[in-house]
Amino acid sequence: MSRIRPIVSDFAAYALVRVLIAIVQTLPTDMGDSICRGLARLATGPLRIRRRITQENLSHCFPHATPLELQRLTRAMWHHLLLMSLEVAWAQRRLHLCNWSDHVQFRDNKALLRYLLSDRPTVLVTGHFGNFEIGGYVIGLMGFPSTSIARRLDNRFLDDWVGRFRAARGQFMVDKIGCAPLIEEHLRNGGTLSLLADQHAGEKGCWVNFLGIPASCHKALALFTMSSGAPMITGYTRRIDGVPMKFESGCVAVADPQNDADGVCESVTRLTQWYNAKLADAIRPAVEQYWWLHRRWRTPPERIGKRLQRQPLGADRGQSIQAA
Repeated sequence: MSRIRPIVSDFAAYALVRVLIAIVQTLPTDMGDSICRGLARLATGPLRIRRRITQENLSHCFPHATPLELQRLTRAMWHHLLLMSLEVAWAQRRLHLCNWSDHVQFRDNKALLRYLLSDRPTVLVTGHFGNFEIGGYVIGLMGFPSTSIARRLDNRFLDDWVGRFRAARGQFMVDKIGCAPLIEEHLRNGGTLSLLADQHAGEKGCWVNFLGIPASCHKALALFTMSSGAPMITGYTRRIDGVPMKFESGCVAVADPQNDADGVCESVTRLTQWYNAKLADAIRPAVEQYWWLHRRWRTPPERIGKRLQRQPLGADRGQSIQAA
């Protein structure tokens, strides 16, 4: 019985999620948007979900913002996150090859297409910003399969279902534990690797400034490009003017080891700082679409903290949040 009970509870949770998704898929977009706004008020009001970590992140990045501005940004973030979940469910039925132009517009896509259509491997880098799930979905929809690294979900039924959803449009997932040989072979064969770059890597990670605050980054992202010669493309998919199922997908910049006049690809630290700066460029016009509730920033070791303090922080920290 002790072995059966976890399986039953996992399947019950999976069944509940599938029922909720079936209901969500029937909702008109304007009704779904209104529901998300109401739930965002609850999340930032009486429920106060992840309030402490969200306020800490925002107060560090926007030290001159008023409490009212921070509250509005927090609510806008929650609205974005909830709407993002609905958009992922809607995409299965409402976003396809015949109507993609009604939902997605591309910006600076020529560089992206040039690399994706070549026989070279490619590393696509984005962050917990905008609707990155829709971004990967659209790339697969266009006929460009990609591989991503992720931790398996604890619920094996949900994990299998999410994997099937992504693979249906050419997004293939590999478990981050022991994935290095698979990724190396994938890049040697000219494959495309898609990565979320803004995940904490612990004290032994590569520490750089992200949005003006020290952040630990996984060294593997830079090493994938440096070891394989694959160009690293920093991109985004963000919602336009807060309208559900309306996105702009763009390429911010490309770091190519074969055309590296600025020496960006010469070291792990330089390449890591480069893509963090480019992610900040993508986030700045729509700060409410970033995941301020996840623990991106931690306290660095004293030696590293002193080094980062000597580096210029750029225009990120203390910027206006009126756009939110």
